Amino acid sequence: MTAEPAVAARIRDIVTAMAPQPPAELADTQRLIEDLGYDSLRLMELTVVLERSFGLPRYRPEDLMGVLRVGQVIDLVARTEAA
Repeated sequence: MTAEPAVAARIRDIVTAMAPQPPAELADTQRLIEDLGYDSLRLMELTVVLERSFGLPRYRPEDLMGVLRVGQVIDLVARTEAA
């Protein structure tokens, strides 16, 4: 599932704004933990902000398994919005 460009840009803005180590330029291939400095608490906060920003239902832990990169976050939100 591909997100609308405006939605993807908004997600990237949120990810960058909340990143402990924000990059000069964000790429969809960047890893949340290793490249952007997210820890488990910050990832939980990111999840809540995305849920509220896009009016999404609460994610279950199993929904978030394997979401390690920025592009995967965008895909997750796009899939959830489409459901």
